[in-house]
Amino acid sequence: MSRILLVEDDPEMRHSTAQALDLAGFSVDALSSAEEALALASPGFNGVVVSDIRMPGMDGMTLLARLHEMDPEIPVILVTGHAEVQLAVEAMRQGAYDFIEKPFVVMELATVLRRAADHRALVIDNRRLRAVAGKRDDVEARLPGRTQVMVDLRYRLRAIGASDADTLIIGPTGAGKEVVARALHDISARAGRPFIAINCAALPEALIESELFGHEAGAFPGALRPRYGKFEHARGGTVLLDEIGSMPPELQAKLLRVLQERVITRLGSNEPVPLDVRFVATSKTDLAAAVARGAFREDLFWRLNVAVLHVPPLSARREDIPLLFLQLVRESAARHGIAEREVPPARLSALAGRDWPGNVRELRNLAERHVLNLDPLEPADARGTVPTGTRLADRMADYERSLIAGAISAHGGRLKAVYESLGISRKTLYEKMQRHGLDRRLILESPETADETE
Repeated sequence: MSRILLVEDDPEMRHSTAQALDLAGFSVDALSSAEEALALASPGFNGVVVSDIRMPGMDGMTLLARLHEMDPEIPVILVTGHAEVQLAVEAMRQGAYDFIEKPFVVMELATVLRRAADHRALVIDNRRLRAVAGKRDDVEARLPGRTQVMVDLRYRLRAIGASDADTLIIGPTGAGKEVVARALHDISARAGRPFIAINCAALPEALIESELFGHEAGAFPGALRPRYGKFEHARGGTVLLDEIGSMPPELQAKLLRVLQERVITRLGSNEPVPLDVRFVATSKTDLAAAVARGAFREDLFWRLNVAVLHVPPLSARREDIPLLFLQLVRESAARHGIAEREVPPARLSALAGRDWPGNVRELRNLAERHVLNLDPLEPADARGTVPTGTRLADRMADYERSLIAGAISAHGGRLKAVYESLGISRKTLYEKMQRHGLDRRLILESPETADETE
């Protein structure tokens, strides 16, 4: 069943169209604003967006642009009045899949939607095949980096993504564990189904079982009607158990049963409900150590510890920091709809020498402030700290390596610009790259740089 995001501010029109599309075999999310559609869409969204052009707040044209910043291949169908046909034609030039004039026959819209949904399914399948083959794809766009730890992470993620195995993702705070989990879902066969994230540390203790397993009417005071829990809501998709080490011990036993038997029982019911979901858990702490302390169930740990992904801290991939920062700046500028502010190469290089206890989250915050000109990268701030080694020579070598990696990223891989900006010869640059183990994969390949990278 194809998923449709229907954006229409008129309640009656929204309700009637959604009902007709539901009868035509589509799974419809009826939304009153473009902002709601942006919250539900993602680069791996396996469906179609239908939006009115004229709406209060964000209009359909802006929604089209924002969606295509996220993923230029998401099909967007715009609904337009007769007087807006010229505007709709302009939208086609900007990448809209099609447009429908009001008033329209729902079956005509359904026909266009089926074509768009088939096209999107083909795009998603091709991406999945490319991901399994290890070619540049959404995974590399979301988890950029040329260091070996990132190459290994993407390789393992693609291999695990092609399976249906439950997965444990381990990494420090802010390293991007939820990004990894979402990428895992989006390259799997479950990509078109729900992705439900559950913060295990924030579950309300009094209602924790109802939140996860659901309940029947009358199961407890105030339960006036039946309710699906989060596990059941994710049917066919993926459940992310964020920071599973924070889950209360009594709930760990119930989760183990769910993982083993793939059934749940709602509160107030004796009837088991089959559960078709994939579980992905994240942890910033060493769960093996938690098992040794008695803070985490050993049987649950071994049930989760089958497919494991380790997300490295920024300190383990310093030469990726300049390239990652530039990408975060581009994303932030696109999100706010403002022009990018240039990052001087010297300042960009210095970022790799700083300590980043907050990892990618801290780097993203800095990129956001840079774009908004709230906290410019002044030279004194940009220098940060140099990674400490046991000897001065080690510290100097680390700093030189970060400067060169930053210059390569800043100049888009154009080696002539790199060695000129650093005031060294081409031969010296090559020697230093070899000495510091800077793989040429750090160089951004493009026709204009091909001659210089030989």
